[in-house]
Amino acid sequence: MKLSKTDKIKIIITIVAISFIQGLQFCVSPVLGPIQKHFPEAGVSMVQMLVTAPTLLSIVVALISGALVMKISKKKLLVFAGLVAGVTGFLPFLADSFWLLFASRALYGISLGLAIALNTAVVAEFFEGDERVAVMGIQAASVGAGMVVVTTVGGFLGGFGFEKSYFINSIGFISMLLIAFCLPDTGTVKTEQGEKLEMTPRVWTMTLLGALEMLFLITFSTNIAMHLGGSLAGSTVVSGNLTGVFSGAQIVMGLILGTVTKATKKYTLPIAMLSFSVGGLLVMLFPANYGMLIAGAVFCGFSQGMFIPTAMVEVSNAVKPAATAMAAACLTCGNCFGQFISPTVLNTASKLIFGETATSHVYLLAVIGMTAAAAAVILCTKKKLV
Repeated sequence: MKLSKTDKIKIIITIVAISFIQGLQFCVSPVLGPIQKHFPEAGVSMVQMLVTAPTLLSIVVALISGALVMKISKKKLLVFAGLVAGVTGFLPFLADSFWLLFASRALYGISLGLAIALNTAVVAEFFEGDERVAVMGIQAASVGAGMVVVTTVGGFLGGFGFEKSYFINSIGFISMLLIAFCLPDTGTVKTEQGEKLEMTPRVWTMTLLGALEMLFLITFSTNIAMHLGGSLAGSTVVSGNLTGVFSGAQIVMGLILGTVTKATKKYTLPIAMLSFSVGGLLVMLFPANYGMLIAGAVFCGFSQGMFIPTAMVEVSNAVKPAATAMAAACLTCGNCFGQFISPTVLNTASKLIFGETATSHVYLLAVIGMTAAAAAVILCTKKKLV
């Protein structure tokens, strides 16, 4: 499809809108501390799962979306995703109940699964070659921008009571309108008669790496509000700002991704993983030092901004065009599965190894795990096993 400059701008606006829907996953991240205090009957892991719970349903939805695009257009699915994000975001206002809040966050996973899987499919449909890499970087940057807005504004609103942070979910309705106005409706995905949506070994490799990356990377967002020490302890503004810095670093990395990948070449993914290791170490060692926490947030943000779009480009290039949505869905499932199990796996490991569940121990385990995974990827790359 030949696109005019105006058409490309509209599609990029759509990509940004979809990315903002993804950013809503972290809308409660800055207020996890106050939520834990307000609902003391809920354990630490359950409170942290307010961030990761959407990923469970998003795994199912992402897989289904790979087949749904052959029956329902991507535009209609994405408009629906925006609507669900807005509605579920306001459900917790109906009652002061942790389980209603948890259920609403889980149902938001419908939007998350559609947004993550189809955002990549939109990029792959309208852009090719180096332009695809550049736009995928813009996508990563816009996800970061969404997280900046969601977490900083959410953290600010949370200062007036954690319930006020729910208003940030208005972004879902705004995104719905932008997608409806800007995204061309190209209809359902067509396949040649007898053609199967086959996944290549490269897709499965990226799915495994995505699960490992997010298993450890999500610890930044799920633990930071409860990790702050000294005069910073309990501050929703500080935790919101740090998550915003994390997202800002993701934006910067997304904008320069094309240049970075040309320099790092086949080692882009393990370098992205090691960036988290540096950031996680700084966060673990300096819970009361605002400057060092910001530096840690930057390195962690660089990791996500480099890893996710690069992996998405890898899977989209590894399959035929008709299978792009399914390949993106597979990677999405890996990412979401890693996020979902992260609190349970790492908190349990902390308890077993150190005798207590502490954020510093969780960060230590995440740093060790990510470093080991990056080393394995580097070794396999050198031996041309991946």
